[in-house]
Amino acid sequence: MSHFAFGPIIHEQGVLFRLWAPLQEKIGLRIDDGPLLPMTAADGGWRILDVKDAGAGTRYRFVLEDGLEIPDPASRHQPDGLKGPSEVVDPSHYLWRTPDWRGRPWEDSVVYELHVGAFTPEGTFKSAAAKLPYLADLGVTVIQLMPLAEFPGRWGWGYDGVLHYAPYSGYGAPDDLKAFVDEAHRHGLSVMLDVVYNHFGPDGNYMGLYAPLFTERHHTPWGAGINYDDTDSKLVRDYVIQNAIYWIDEFRMDGLRLDAVHAIDDTSDEHLLAELARRVRAAAGDRIVHLVVENEHNDPTLLERDATGMPLAYTAQWNDDIHHALHVAATGETVGYYADYQALPQDLGRALTEGFIYQGQEMPYRGSTRGGASAHLPAQAFIAFIQNHDQIGNRAFGDRLVDFAEDNALSAISAIYLLSPQIPMLFMGEEWASARPFPYFCDFDDDLNQKVREGRGKEMSRLPGFEPEHADKIPDPTSEETFLSAKVDWEECADDLAGNSLDFYKTLLAIRREKVIPLLKQTLQTASYQTEATRLDVSWRYDNAVLSLSVNLGADAVPAREETRGDILWRSHRDTDGLRAPWSVIWTIEAA
Repeated sequence: MSHFAFGPIIHEQGVLFRLWAPLQEKIGLRIDDGPLLPMTAADGGWRILDVKDAGAGTRYRFVLEDGLEIPDPASRHQPDGLKGPSEVVDPSHYLWRTPDWRGRPWEDSVVYELHVGAFTPEGTFKSAAAKLPYLADLGVTVIQLMPLAEFPGRWGWGYDGVLHYAPYSGYGAPDDLKAFVDEAHRHGLSVMLDVVYNHFGPDGNYMGLYAPLFTERHHTPWGAGINYDDTDSKLVRDYVIQNAIYWIDEFRMDGLRLDAVHAIDDTSDEHLLAELARRVRAAAGDRIVHLVVENEHNDPTLLERDATGMPLAYTAQWNDDIHHALHVAATGETVGYYADYQALPQDLGRALTEGFIYQGQEMPYRGSTRGGASAHLPAQAFIAFIQNHDQIGNRAFGDRLVDFAEDNALSAISAIYLLSPQIPMLFMGEEWASARPFPYFCDFDDDLNQKVREGRGKEMSRLPGFEPEHADKIPDPTSEETFLSAKVDWEECADDLAGNSLDFYKTLLAIRREKVIPLLKQTLQTASYQTEATRLDVSWRYDNAVLSLSVNLGADAVPAREETRGDILWRSHRDTDGLRAPWSVIWTIEAA
Protein backbone atom coordinates (compact mmCIF):
# COMPACT_ATOMS: atom_id res chain seq x y z
CA MET A 1 0.00 0.00 0.00
CA SER A 2 1.38 3.41 -0.93
CA HIS A 3 2.23 5.71 1.96
CA PHE A 4 1.51 8.72 -0.25
CA ALA A 5 -2.01 10.14 -0.12
CA PHE A 6 -1.91 11.31 -3.73
CA GLY A 7 -1.72 9.30 -6.94
CA PRO A 8 -2.83 5.82 -8.00
CA ILE A 9 -2.20 2.70 -5.92
CA ILE A 10 -1.30 -0.57 -7.64
CA HIS A 11 -2.57 -3.72 -5.91
CA GLU A 12 -2.95 -7.39 -6.85
CA GLN A 13 -6.30 -7.02 -8.61
CA GLY A 14 -5.78 -3.68 -10.33
CA VAL A 15 -5.34 0.00 -9.54
CA LEU A 16 -7.11 2.29 -7.08
CA PHE A 17 -7.44 5.75 -8.67
CA ARG A 18 -8.08 8.74 -6.41
CA LEU A 19 -8.44 12.48 -6.72
CA TRP A 20 -9.04 15.16 -4.10
CA ALA A 21 -11.68 17.37 -5.73
CA PRO A 22 -13.90 19.07 -3.12
CA LEU A 23 -14.89 21.87 -5.53
CA GLN A 24 -16.56 19.47 -8.04
CA GLU A 25 -19.86 17.64 -7.62
CA LYS A 26 -18.74 14.68 -9.70
CA ILE A 27 -15.56 13.39 -11.30
CA GLY A 28 -15.13 10.82 -14.05
CA LEU A 29 -12.19 8.62 -15.00
CA ARG A 30 -11.25 7.68 -18.55
CA ILE A 31 -8.86 4.76 -19.10
CA ASP A 32 -7.01 5.05 -22.41
CA ASP A 33 -9.76 5.97 -24.92
CA GLY A 34 -12.44 3.98 -23.11
CA PRO A 35 -15.83 5.04 -21.77
CA LEU A 36 -16.26 7.56 -18.94
CA LEU A 37 -16.25 5.82 -15.57
CA PRO A 38 -17.95 7.66 -12.68
CA MET A 39 -15.83 7.91 -9.55
CA THR A 40 -17.24 7.35 -6.06
CA ALA A 41 -17.44 10.18 -3.53
CA ALA A 42 -15.51 9.55 -0.31
CA ASP A 43 -15.01 11.57 2.88
CA GLY A 44 -13.19 14.88 2.70
CA GLY A 45 -13.86 15.66 -0.95
CA TRP A 46 -12.06 12.59 -2.32
CA ARG A 47 -13.15 10.67 -5.41
CA ILE A 48 -12.00 7.07 -5.77
CA LEU A 49 -12.44 4.21 -8.22
CA ASP A 50 -10.91 0.73 -8.15
CA VAL A 51 -10.29 -0.55 -11.67
CA LYS A 52 -9.58 -4.24 -12.11
CA ASP A 53 -6.96 -5.34 -14.64
CA ALA A 54 -5.41 -1.87 -14.71
CA GLY A 55 -1.71 -1.76 -13.86
CA ALA A 56 1.65 -0.28 -14.66
CA GLY A 57 1.49 1.36 -18.08
CA THR A 58 -2.24 2.11 -17.92
CA ARG A 59 -2.95 5.60 -19.21
CA TYR A 60 -5.77 7.64 -17.73
CA ARG A 61 -7.34 11.07 -17.30
CA PHE A 62 -9.79 12.59 -14.85
CA VAL A 63 -12.87 14.28 -16.29
CA LEU A 64 -14.43 17.34 -14.62
CA GLU A 65 -18.14 18.18 -14.58
CA ASP A 66 -17.88 20.34 -17.70
CA GLY A 67 -16.16 17.55 -19.64
CA LEU A 68 -12.63 18.93 -19.35
CA GLU A 69 -10.15 16.05 -19.30
CA ILE A 70 -7.14 16.65 -17.05
CA PRO A 71 -4.03 14.77 -15.96
CA ASP A 72 -3.63 13.48 -12.43
CA PRO A 73 -2.09 16.25 -10.27
CA ALA A 74 -0.04 13.47 -8.67
CA SER A 75 0.81 11.77 -11.96
CA ARG A 76 4.02 9.74 -11.85
CA HIS A 77 4.63 9.98 -15.60
CA GLN A 78 3.34 12.04 -18.55
CA PRO A 79 4.66 10.16 -21.60
CA ASP A 80 2.95 12.58 -24.02
CA GLY A 81 3.72 15.74 -22.07
CA LEU A 82 1.93 17.91 -19.55
CA LYS A 83 -1.49 17.94 -21.19
CA GLY A 84 -1.51 14.29 -22.26
CA PRO A 85 -2.79 11.33 -20.24
CA SER A 86 -1.11 10.23 -17.03
CA GLU A 87 0.49 6.80 -16.84
CA VAL A 88 0.45 4.42 -13.88
CA VAL A 89 3.98 3.63 -12.70
CA ASP A 90 5.04 0.71 -10.52
CA PRO A 91 7.53 2.20 -8.02
CA SER A 92 8.97 -1.25 -7.27
CA HIS A 93 9.90 -1.91 -10.89
CA TYR A 94 13.36 -0.35 -10.71
CA LEU A 95 16.01 -2.53 -9.01
CA TRP A 96 18.61 -0.35 -7.28
CA ARG A 97 22.28 -1.26 -7.72
CA THR A 98 23.39 0.87 -4.75
CA PRO A 99 20.88 -0.09 -2.05
CA ASP A 100 23.36 0.54 0.77
CA TRP A 101 24.07 4.18 -0.15
CA ARG A 102 23.37 6.44 2.83
CA GLY A 103 24.71 9.76 1.59
CA ARG A 104 27.71 11.97 2.29
CA PRO A 105 28.39 14.46 5.11
CA TRP A 106 27.58 18.04 4.18
CA GLU A 107 31.14 19.17 4.93
CA ASP A 108 32.32 17.09 1.95
CA SER A 109 30.09 18.97 -0.44
CA VAL A 110 31.21 20.59 -3.66
CA VAL A 111 27.97 21.30 -5.52
CA TYR A 112 27.55 21.28 -9.31
CA GLU A 113 24.31 22.83 -10.60
CA LEU A 114 23.06 21.62 -13.96
CA HIS A 115 20.04 21.81 -16.23
CA VAL A 116 19.33 18.34 -17.62
CA GLY A 117 18.00 19.63 -20.95
CA ALA A 118 21.02 21.87 -21.60
CA PHE A 119 23.78 19.78 -20.03
CA THR A 120 24.20 17.51 -23.07
CA PRO A 121 23.23 17.69 -26.75
CA GLU A 122 20.57 15.02 -26.17
CA GLY A 123 19.24 16.69 -23.02
CA THR A 124 18.19 13.47 -21.26
CA PHE A 125 18.76 11.68 -17.97
CA LYS A 126 20.62 8.93 -19.84
CA SER A 127 23.02 11.29 -21.59
CA ALA A 128 23.64 13.21 -18.36
CA ALA A 129 24.47 9.93 -16.62
CA ALA A 130 27.21 9.33 -19.17
CA LYS A 131 28.95 12.51 -17.88
CA LEU A 132 29.05 11.35 -14.26
CA PRO A 133 32.62 9.94 -14.46
CA TYR A 134 33.75 13.37 -15.69
CA LEU A 135 32.07 15.09 -12.73
CA ALA A 136 33.57 12.65 -10.24
CA ASP A 137 37.02 13.23 -11.73
CA LEU A 138 36.50 17.00 -11.57
CA GLY A 139 36.14 16.80 -7.81
CA VAL A 140 32.49 17.68 -7.24
CA THR A 141 30.54 15.57 -4.76
CA VAL A 142 26.96 16.84 -5.12
CA ILE A 143 24.94 17.26 -8.30
CA GLN A 144 22.08 19.72 -8.01
CA LEU A 145 19.45 19.28 -10.71
CA MET A 146 17.33 22.23 -11.73
CA PRO A 147 13.58 21.51 -11.28
CA LEU A 148 12.17 18.39 -12.91
CA ALA A 149 8.45 18.53 -12.11
CA GLU A 150 6.52 18.21 -15.39
CA PHE A 151 6.30 21.66 -16.95
CA PRO A 152 4.69 22.93 -20.17
CA GLY A 153 6.35 22.92 -23.55
CA ARG A 154 9.44 21.56 -25.21
CA TRP A 155 11.98 23.47 -23.13
CA GLY A 156 12.08 25.51 -19.96
CA TRP A 157 14.05 26.23 -16.82
CA GLY A 158 11.62 24.10 -14.82
CA TYR A 159 10.45 26.75 -12.35
CA ASP A 160 6.92 26.66 -13.78
CA GLY A 161 6.28 23.04 -12.90
CA VAL A 162 2.67 21.87 -12.69
CA LEU A 163 2.69 18.13 -11.98
CA HIS A 164 5.05 17.86 -9.05
CA TYR A 165 5.28 14.06 -8.86
CA ALA A 166 6.13 13.48 -12.53
CA PRO A 167 9.74 13.94 -13.72
CA TYR A 168 9.74 15.99 -16.92
CA SER A 169 8.96 13.53 -19.70
CA GLY A 170 11.19 15.33 -22.21
CA TYR A 171 14.21 14.13 -20.21
CA GLY A 172 13.11 10.51 -19.98
CA ALA A 173 10.99 8.10 -17.95
CA PRO A 174 10.99 7.89 -14.13
CA ASP A 175 13.23 4.82 -14.24
CA ASP A 176 15.76 6.83 -16.29
CA LEU A 177 15.96 9.38 -13.47
CA LYS A 178 16.37 6.59 -10.95
CA ALA A 179 19.17 5.14 -13.07
CA PHE A 180 20.86 8.56 -13.09
CA VAL A 181 20.72 8.79 -9.30
CA ASP A 182 21.86 5.17 -8.98
CA GLU A 183 24.85 5.76 -11.26
CA ALA A 184 25.74 8.95 -9.38
CA HIS A 185 25.78 7.01 -6.11
CA ARG A 186 27.95 4.35 -7.74
CA HIS A 187 30.49 7.12 -8.44
CA GLY A 188 30.25 8.47 -4.88
CA LEU A 189 28.16 11.48 -5.90
CA SER A 190 25.11 12.75 -4.07
CA VAL A 191 22.13 14.14 -6.00
CA MET A 192 19.94 17.03 -4.89
CA LEU A 193 16.82 18.31 -6.61
CA ASP A 194 15.60 21.89 -6.92
CA VAL A 195 11.88 22.03 -5.96
CA VAL A 196 9.42 24.90 -6.27
CA TYR A 197 6.69 25.26 -3.65
CA ASN A 198 6.22 29.04 -3.71
CA HIS A 199 3.99 28.97 -6.81
CA PHE A 200 2.56 26.59 -9.40
CA GLY A 201 3.14 27.07 -13.12
CA PRO A 202 0.33 28.92 -14.94
CA ASP A 203 0.16 26.85 -18.14
CA GLY A 204 -1.63 23.51 -17.76
CA ASN A 205 -2.46 23.98 -14.08
CA TYR A 206 -6.04 22.78 -13.52
CA MET A 207 -5.88 22.06 -9.81
CA GLY A 208 -7.60 25.32 -8.81
CA LEU A 209 -10.70 24.17 -10.70
CA TYR A 210 -11.38 21.25 -8.38
CA ALA A 211 -9.41 21.89 -5.17
CA PRO A 212 -8.72 24.96 -2.96
CA LEU A 213 -5.13 25.34 -4.14
CA PHE A 214 -5.09 29.13 -3.92
CA THR A 215 -6.10 31.72 -1.36
CA GLU A 216 -6.73 35.45 -1.59
CA ARG A 217 -5.26 35.78 1.89
CA HIS A 218 -1.82 36.06 0.32
CA HIS A 219 -0.55 37.38 -2.98
CA THR A 220 2.67 36.62 -4.84
CA PRO A 221 4.32 37.95 -8.02
CA TRP A 222 2.55 35.07 -9.77
CA GLY A 223 -0.96 35.88 -8.44
CA ALA A 224 -2.97 34.50 -5.52
CA GLY A 225 -0.90 32.73 -2.92
CA ILE A 226 -0.92 28.97 -2.38
CA ASN A 227 -3.36 27.90 0.31
CA TYR A 228 -1.06 26.80 3.10
CA ASP A 229 -3.08 28.37 5.94
CA ASP A 230 -6.68 29.02 4.81
CA THR A 231 -9.78 26.80 4.72
CA ASP A 232 -9.03 23.19 3.69
CA SER A 233 -5.30 23.87 3.59
CA LYS A 234 -4.22 20.63 5.27
CA LEU A 235 -4.30 18.56 2.09
CA VAL A 236 -2.61 21.31 0.08
CA ARG A 237 0.20 21.21 2.66
CA ASP A 238 0.25 17.42 2.50
CA TYR A 239 0.44 17.47 -1.30
CA VAL A 240 3.64 19.55 -1.11
CA ILE A 241 5.26 17.92 1.90
CA GLN A 242 4.58 14.41 0.65
CA ASN A 243 6.04 15.49 -2.69
CA ALA A 244 9.29 16.45 -0.93
CA ILE A 245 9.32 13.06 0.79
CA TYR A 246 8.52 11.33 -2.51
CA TRP A 247 11.70 12.59 -4.18
CA ILE A 248 13.79 11.48 -1.20
CA ASP A 249 12.04 8.13 -0.87
CA GLU A 250 11.24 6.83 -4.36
CA PHE A 251 14.13 8.46 -6.24
CA ARG A 252 16.63 8.32 -3.36
CA MET A 253 17.59 11.95 -3.75
CA ASP A 254 20.12 13.05 -1.17
CA GLY A 255 18.49 16.40 -0.59
CA LEU A 256 16.36 19.23 -1.87
CA ARG A 257 16.96 22.87 -2.68
CA LEU A 258 13.77 24.88 -2.02
CA ASP A 259 13.30 27.77 -4.43
CA ALA A 260 12.44 31.29 -3.18
CA VAL A 261 11.11 30.32 0.25
CA HIS A 262 10.68 34.01 1.09
CA ALA A 263 7.63 33.90 -1.21
CA ILE A 264 5.92 31.17 0.85
CA ASP A 265 3.38 32.94 3.06
CA ASP A 266 1.97 30.93 5.94
CA THR A 267 0.47 32.08 9.24
CA SER A 268 -0.07 28.57 10.64
CA ASP A 269 1.22 27.68 14.10
CA GLU A 270 3.87 25.57 12.37
CA HIS A 271 5.07 27.20 9.18
CA LEU A 272 5.08 24.99 6.11
CA LEU A 273 8.88 25.20 5.95
CA ALA A 274 9.23 23.93 9.51
CA GLU A 275 6.75 21.09 8.99
CA LEU A 276 8.36 20.09 5.70
CA ALA A 277 11.85 19.91 7.19
CA ARG A 278 10.62 17.96 10.22
CA ARG A 279 8.69 15.40 8.20
CA VAL A 280 11.32 14.97 5.48
CA ARG A 281 14.05 14.31 8.05
CA ALA A 282 11.84 11.84 9.90
CA ALA A 283 11.02 10.00 6.66
CA ALA A 284 14.72 9.82 5.69
CA GLY A 285 15.54 7.71 8.74
CA ASP A 286 19.24 6.88 8.91
CA ARG A 287 20.03 8.39 5.51
CA ILE A 288 21.98 11.66 5.30
CA VAL A 289 19.66 14.19 3.70
CA HIS A 290 20.43 17.87 3.12
CA LEU A 291 17.83 20.63 2.82
CA VAL A 292 18.89 23.92 1.23
CA VAL A 293 16.93 27.15 0.82
CA GLU A 294 16.99 30.15 -1.44
CA ASN A 295 15.83 32.98 0.82
CA GLU A 296 15.96 36.61 -0.23
CA HIS A 297 15.11 37.67 3.33
CA ASN A 298 18.35 36.11 4.69
CA ASP A 299 16.49 34.70 7.70
CA PRO A 300 19.14 32.95 9.82
CA THR A 301 16.56 31.17 11.99
CA LEU A 302 16.03 28.60 9.23
CA LEU A 303 19.71 27.61 9.53
CA GLU A 304 20.03 27.15 13.30
CA ARG A 305 21.98 24.19 14.72
CA ASP A 306 21.50 22.00 17.79
CA ALA A 307 24.09 21.55 20.52
CA THR A 308 25.98 19.01 18.41
CA GLY A 309 26.11 21.30 15.37
CA MET A 310 23.46 19.42 13.38
CA PRO A 311 20.85 21.48 11.49
CA LEU A 312 17.52 21.80 13.28
CA ALA A 313 15.69 22.35 9.98
CA TYR A 314 17.71 23.50 6.97
CA THR A 315 21.30 22.63 6.20
CA ALA A 316 22.35 25.68 4.21
CA GLN A 317 21.30 28.67 2.13
CA TRP A 318 22.46 29.97 -1.22
CA ASN A 319 24.54 32.99 -0.18
CA ASP A 320 23.67 35.75 -2.64
CA ASP A 321 25.62 38.23 -0.49
CA ILE A 322 28.97 36.58 -1.15
CA HIS A 323 28.13 36.22 -4.84
CA HIS A 324 27.25 39.90 -5.17
CA ALA A 325 30.42 41.02 -3.38
CA LEU A 326 32.65 38.79 -5.52
CA HIS A 327 30.84 39.86 -8.69
CA VAL A 328 31.24 43.57 -7.97
CA ALA A 329 34.90 43.03 -7.08
CA ALA A 330 35.67 41.22 -10.33
CA THR A 331 33.53 43.23 -12.74
CA GLY A 332 32.99 46.67 -11.24
CA GLU A 333 29.29 46.38 -12.16
CA THR A 334 26.99 48.33 -9.85
CA VAL A 335 23.75 48.20 -11.81
CA GLY A 336 20.57 47.09 -10.04
CA TYR A 337 20.99 45.13 -6.82
CA TYR A 338 24.77 45.20 -7.20
CA ALA A 339 24.60 48.85 -6.10
CA ASP A 340 24.27 47.68 -2.49
CA TYR A 341 27.59 45.80 -2.59
CA GLN A 342 30.22 48.45 -3.30
CA ALA A 343 31.83 48.54 0.15
CA LEU A 344 34.77 46.35 -0.83
CA PRO A 345 36.79 44.70 0.60
CA GLN A 346 34.84 45.06 3.87
CA ASP A 347 31.70 43.46 2.43
CA LEU A 348 33.59 40.43 1.24
CA GLY A 349 35.36 40.07 4.59
CA ARG A 350 32.05 40.06 6.39
CA ALA A 351 30.49 37.60 3.94
CA LEU A 352 33.41 35.18 4.34
CA THR A 353 33.51 35.31 8.14
CA GLU A 354 29.84 35.86 9.08
CA GLY A 355 27.82 34.59 6.11
CA PHE A 356 25.43 37.46 5.48
CA ILE A 357 26.66 40.96 4.72
CA TYR A 358 23.32 42.53 5.51
CA GLN A 359 22.18 41.50 8.98
CA GLY A 360 19.34 43.92 9.56
CA GLN A 361 20.81 47.07 7.98
CA GLU A 362 19.08 49.28 5.44
CA MET A 363 19.94 48.47 1.83
CA PRO A 364 19.90 51.71 -0.20
CA TYR A 365 18.97 50.20 -3.58
CA ARG A 366 16.53 47.73 -2.05
CA GLY A 367 14.98 50.51 0.04
CA SER A 368 14.46 48.31 3.10
CA THR A 369 16.32 46.32 5.72
CA ARG A 370 17.42 42.77 5.12
CA GLY A 371 18.72 39.81 7.10
CA GLY A 372 19.55 38.91 10.65
CA ALA A 373 22.63 38.07 12.72
CA SER A 374 24.47 35.11 11.20
CA ALA A 375 28.00 35.14 12.65
CA HIS A 376 27.12 32.33 15.08
CA LEU A 377 26.34 29.94 12.24
CA PRO A 378 29.01 27.63 10.80
CA ALA A 379 30.47 28.52 7.42
CA GLN A 380 28.89 25.36 5.99
CA ALA A 381 25.46 26.94 6.49
CA PHE A 382 26.22 29.07 3.44
CA ILE A 383 26.71 28.07 -0.19
CA ALA A 384 29.14 30.30 -2.09
CA PHE A 385 29.21 30.70 -5.87
CA ILE A 386 30.23 33.12 -8.59
CA GLN A 387 27.70 31.87 -11.15
CA ASN A 388 24.37 30.03 -11.11
CA HIS A 389 21.29 29.81 -13.32
CA ASP A 390 19.78 32.97 -11.82
CA GLN A 391 22.83 35.19 -11.86
CA ILE A 392 23.61 34.29 -15.46
CA GLY A 393 20.01 34.15 -16.68
CA ASN A 394 19.14 37.45 -15.01
CA ARG A 395 21.50 39.21 -17.38
CA ALA A 396 20.06 40.71 -20.55
CA PHE A 397 21.97 38.28 -22.79
CA GLY A 398 22.54 35.44 -20.34
CA ASP A 399 26.29 35.96 -20.72
CA ARG A 400 28.80 34.40 -18.36
CA LEU A 401 31.58 36.04 -16.33
CA VAL A 402 34.23 34.92 -18.81
CA ASP A 403 32.70 37.33 -21.33
CA PHE A 404 33.12 40.51 -19.30
CA ALA A 405 35.49 39.92 -16.34
CA GLU A 406 39.27 40.13 -16.69
CA ASP A 407 41.08 36.80 -16.49
CA ASN A 408 43.08 37.72 -13.36
CA ALA A 409 39.99 38.95 -11.54
CA LEU A 410 37.99 35.86 -12.50
CA SER A 411 40.79 33.54 -11.36
CA ALA A 412 41.03 35.42 -8.07
CA ILE A 413 37.36 35.19 -7.13
CA SER A 414 37.32 31.53 -8.23
CA ALA A 415 40.22 30.76 -5.90
CA ILE A 416 38.46 32.60 -3.07
CA TYR A 417 35.15 30.78 -3.22
CA LEU A 418 36.49 27.32 -4.08
CA LEU A 419 38.76 27.21 -1.02
CA SER A 420 36.68 29.16 1.50
CA PRO A 421 35.05 27.25 4.38
CA GLN A 422 31.64 27.91 2.85
CA ILE A 423 30.26 25.21 0.56
CA PRO A 424 31.20 25.98 -3.07
CA MET A 425 28.79 25.57 -5.97
CA LEU A 426 29.77 25.53 -9.66
CA PHE A 427 27.43 26.09 -12.57
CA MET A 428 27.74 23.65 -15.47
CA GLY A 429 30.64 24.50 -17.79
CA GLU A 430 32.11 27.09 -15.44
CA GLU A 431 35.08 24.86 -14.72
CA TRP A 432 36.38 25.08 -18.27
CA ALA A 433 35.45 28.78 -18.68
CA SER A 434 32.56 27.99 -21.00
CA ALA A 435 31.42 31.01 -22.97
CA ARG A 436 28.02 29.52 -23.79
CA PRO A 437 25.24 31.79 -22.46
CA PHE A 438 22.43 30.62 -20.25
CA PRO A 439 19.54 32.97 -21.06
CA TYR A 440 16.03 32.47 -19.72
CA PHE A 441 13.96 30.20 -21.97
CA CYS A 442 10.42 28.82 -21.85
CA ASP A 443 7.74 27.34 -24.11
CA PHE A 444 4.20 28.15 -22.92
CA ASP A 445 1.02 28.50 -24.95
CA ASP A 446 0.87 31.36 -27.47
CA ASP A 447 -0.83 33.82 -25.11
CA LEU A 448 1.62 33.27 -22.25
CA ASN A 449 4.60 33.27 -24.61
CA GLN A 450 3.58 36.73 -25.82
CA LYS A 451 3.23 37.97 -22.24
CA VAL A 452 6.67 36.60 -21.39
CA ARG A 453 8.23 38.33 -24.40
CA GLU A 454 6.57 41.63 -23.47
CA GLY A 455 7.50 41.35 -19.79
CA ARG A 456 11.08 40.40 -20.52
CA GLY A 457 11.36 43.27 -22.99
CA LYS A 458 10.22 45.82 -20.38
CA GLU A 459 12.61 44.48 -17.79
CA MET A 460 15.68 44.26 -20.02
CA SER A 461 16.85 47.82 -19.56
CA ARG A 462 17.16 47.19 -15.81
CA LEU A 463 19.12 43.98 -16.15
CA PRO A 464 22.91 43.71 -15.92
CA GLY A 465 24.61 43.51 -19.30
CA PHE A 466 21.99 45.61 -21.10
CA GLU A 467 23.38 47.88 -23.81
CA PRO A 468 20.85 50.12 -25.61
CA GLU A 469 22.67 49.82 -28.94
CA HIS A 470 22.23 46.03 -28.81
CA ALA A 471 18.62 45.99 -27.63
CA ASP A 472 17.42 44.50 -30.91
CA LYS A 473 19.68 41.48 -30.39
CA ILE A 474 18.27 40.44 -27.00
CA PRO A 475 17.24 36.77 -27.25
CA ASP A 476 13.57 35.85 -27.48
CA PRO A 477 12.98 33.73 -24.34
CA THR A 478 10.36 31.61 -26.10
CA SER A 479 12.36 30.64 -29.20
CA GLU A 480 14.07 27.32 -29.82
CA GLU A 481 17.20 29.20 -30.87
CA THR A 482 17.48 30.71 -27.38
CA PHE A 483 17.15 27.29 -25.77
CA LEU A 484 19.72 25.71 -28.08
CA SER A 485 22.17 28.55 -27.42
CA ALA A 486 22.18 27.55 -23.75
CA LYS A 487 23.26 23.97 -24.37
CA VAL A 488 26.72 23.19 -23.02
CA ASP A 489 29.27 22.83 -25.81
CA TRP A 490 31.44 19.87 -24.81
CA GLU A 491 33.81 20.56 -27.71
CA GLU A 492 34.79 23.75 -25.86
CA CYS A 493 36.09 21.57 -23.06
CA ALA A 494 38.78 20.13 -25.32
CA ASP A 495 40.52 23.34 -26.39
CA ASP A 496 43.68 24.67 -24.75
CA LEU A 497 42.10 27.60 -22.92
CA ALA A 498 39.44 25.34 -21.46
CA GLY A 499 42.11 22.84 -20.47
CA ASN A 500 43.97 25.47 -18.48
CA SER A 501 40.83 26.49 -16.64
CA LEU A 502 39.80 22.88 -16.03
CA ASP A 503 43.23 22.06 -14.57
CA PHE A 504 42.94 25.15 -12.37
CA TYR A 505 39.57 24.01 -10.98
CA LYS A 506 40.74 20.42 -10.50
CA THR A 507 43.82 21.63 -8.62
CA LEU A 508 41.81 23.86 -6.29
CA LEU A 509 39.18 21.19 -5.63
CA ALA A 510 41.92 18.66 -4.83
CA ILE A 511 43.38 21.14 -2.31
CA ARG A 512 39.94 21.64 -0.84
CA ARG A 513 39.42 17.90 -0.50
CA GLU A 514 42.81 17.27 1.12
CA LYS A 515 43.28 20.38 3.28
CA VAL A 516 40.10 22.42 3.75
CA ILE A 517 37.41 19.78 4.22
CA PRO A 518 39.22 18.14 7.19
CA LEU A 519 39.08 21.53 8.93
CA LEU A 520 35.33 21.74 8.43
CA LYS A 521 34.91 18.63 10.56
CA GLN A 522 36.48 20.53 13.47
CA THR A 523 34.97 23.29 15.60
CA LEU A 524 35.46 26.82 14.34
CA GLN A 525 36.83 28.91 17.22
CA THR A 526 37.02 32.36 15.62
CA ALA A 527 36.79 34.03 12.23
CA SER A 528 38.10 37.53 11.61
CA TYR A 529 39.22 39.85 8.84
CA GLN A 530 41.26 43.01 8.31
CA THR A 531 41.34 45.40 5.38
CA GLU A 532 43.71 48.02 4.04
CA ALA A 533 42.94 49.82 0.80
CA THR A 534 41.91 46.97 -1.56
CA ARG A 535 43.64 44.22 0.43
CA LEU A 536 41.64 41.74 2.49
CA ASP A 537 43.13 39.36 5.07
CA VAL A 538 40.90 36.69 6.58
CA SER A 539 41.61 34.00 9.20
CA TRP A 540 39.54 31.05 10.42
CA ARG A 541 40.86 29.41 13.61
CA TYR A 542 39.85 25.78 14.08
CA ASP A 543 40.77 23.28 16.82
CA ASN A 544 44.28 22.59 15.58
CA ALA A 545 44.87 24.81 12.55
CA VAL A 546 44.39 28.31 11.19
CA LEU A 547 43.24 28.79 7.59
CA SER A 548 44.16 32.18 6.14
CA LEU A 549 43.42 34.14 2.98
CA SER A 550 45.13 37.28 1.72
CA VAL A 551 43.81 38.87 -1.45
CA ASN A 552 44.18 42.16 -3.26
CA LEU A 553 40.86 43.03 -4.90
CA GLY A 554 42.24 45.99 -6.83
CA ALA A 555 44.15 46.73 -9.99
CA ASP A 556 47.11 48.30 -8.14
CA ALA A 557 49.70 46.65 -5.89
CA VAL A 558 49.26 47.26 -2.15
CA PRO A 559 51.51 46.55 0.85
CA ALA A 560 51.22 43.07 2.34
CA ARG A 561 50.15 43.08 5.99
CA GLU A 562 52.88 40.72 7.16
CA GLU A 563 55.13 37.90 6.06
CA THR A 564 53.31 34.82 4.87
CA ARG A 565 53.16 32.24 7.67
CA GLY A 566 52.43 28.53 7.58
CA ASP A 567 52.19 26.27 4.58
CA ILE A 568 51.00 27.77 1.32
CA LEU A 569 47.97 25.89 -0.02
CA TRP A 570 47.70 27.95 -3.18
CA ARG A 571 48.95 31.29 -4.48
CA SER A 572 48.60 33.19 -7.72
CA HIS A 573 52.39 33.87 -7.94
CA ARG A 574 51.91 37.51 -8.84
CA ASP A 575 53.39 39.05 -5.67
CA THR A 576 56.59 41.07 -5.35
CA ASP A 577 58.58 41.66 -2.17
CA GLY A 578 56.44 43.35 0.44
CA LEU A 579 53.61 44.03 -1.99
CA ARG A 580 50.38 42.24 -2.71
CA ALA A 581 50.08 42.32 -6.50
CA PRO A 582 46.81 43.15 -8.31
CA TRP A 583 44.35 40.26 -7.97
CA SER A 584 46.89 38.29 -5.96
CA VAL A 585 45.47 35.47 -3.82
CA ILE A 586 47.33 33.48 -1.16
CA TRP A 587 45.79 30.67 0.90
CA THR A 588 47.82 29.32 3.83
CA ILE A 589 47.36 26.91 6.71
CA GLU A 590 49.37 26.72 9.94
CA ALA A 591 49.14 24.91 13.26
CA ALA A 592 46.96 26.69 15.82
